[in-house]
Amino acid sequence: MLCHAVILDSKFPYFLSLVGNAFGGSLIKNSSLFHNIERLIVICTYFVLSKPFLSMWHQHSAECTDYYDTLPVKEADGSQPCSQGVTGLRNLGNTCYMNAILQCLCSISPLVEYFLSGKYITALQNDCSEVATAFAYLMTDMWLGDSDCVSPEIFRSALGNLYPAFTKKTQQDAQEFLIYVLNELHEALKKYHYPRRRSHEKGSAQRCCRKWITTETSVITQLFEGQLNYSIVCLKCEKCTYKNEVFTVLSLPIPSEYECSLQDCLQCFFQQDTLTWNNQIHCSFCETKQETAVRAGISKAPKIIIFHLKRFDIQGTTKRKLRTDIHYPLTNLDLTPYICPIFRKYPKYNLCAVVNHFGDLDGGHYTAFCKNSFTQAWYSFDDTRVSEIPDTSVQNATAYLLFYSCQPFSIPIQKH
Repeated sequence: MLCHAVILDSKFPYFLSLVGNAFGGSLIKNSSLFHNIERLIVICTYFVLSKPFLSMWHQHSAECTDYYDTLPVKEADGSQPCSQGVTGLRNLGNTCYMNAILQCLCSISPLVEYFLSGKYITALQNDCSEVATAFAYLMTDMWLGDSDCVSPEIFRSALGNLYPAFTKKTQQDAQEFLIYVLNELHEALKKYHYPRRRSHEKGSAQRCCRKWITTETSVITQLFEGQLNYSIVCLKCEKCTYKNEVFTVLSLPIPSEYECSLQDCLQCFFQQDTLTWNNQIHCSFCETKQETAVRAGISKAPKIIIFHLKRFDIQGTTKRKLRTDIHYPLTNLDLTPYICPIFRKYPKYNLCAVVNHFGDLDGGHYTAFCKNSFTQAWYSFDDTRVSEIPDTSVQNATAYLLFYSCQPFSIPIQKH
């Protein structure tokens, strides 16, 4: 396995630096090298699974065997409860934002199964496989490993090559980190499809909510991507136009400083807005900027919908955090009022994960609450500290990101 890693000449210096970091210093001088050979094998696995090596491997083998077949899966101790998917993450220096997001993604069974089964290997793109490969290893370690906690160092290093800010020991926004991760996983796993020709549709409702057709799909778009449809009415000529916009995270305004519900936030987001003065929109019929009425609706509801509660309010030089106690349901979140009638396939959603933020804008701490599909219990993840919590503790005033699923999760199936 070491030989396979070494032949990737362009990555060899980076490989050496990762190995050195893994053992806390020099490869040659560190006397604990031979006592940590398992960690060395893990890092080698990360490089072996990069696309260049896989392409070379396929030249010598008609059938690809993914690396889960070569990793030993230890039997759970009979005296200990099974803890698949219940694993802490080490803080690498102000990386609680990363740990909270990774725990939430680790709780989404369809995503985890895609990586545990090895399906991702055939979809990997040549030029951006490192992040997806490191993510696959981390999910495997969190679901199939026998440690109470693991280090996300390899994943952070892979993502940090593209976004150096995430390698610095400074606090980052969890929502922004989530968007970067989903984007990079999509770029690594996307497949191209030629768009189908649309049939002629009758009626304004069909034109407004027509089925969105994409030319790029991945496990990320299949699970997380939805589409908003904006109806834009010119208040002078009263002509209506439509605009579509895809999303993976919906950022919701908070209409109260003290207490409100998630439905209040949704109603505020989807209510009709009138754009006047400097916010006027150009009307193609009037051929000039006009006051307009704009209303949004969901024309494609994702299987996993993520809500970002906009707690950080910045107005000029004034910054503050809204500490509003937002009540959100654990089950049966009804999105029917906001979904176009002909596309109400997934009207009700159940909560599957929460990212919490403590503190203020200049300094704070992130944790996560996640429902485990194996035990069907809720767990609190605070870096390496993991504990089971009752359902009543999941609803709290520190929620920052909410993950809802339209279908119950099954236990991820890994390739044997």
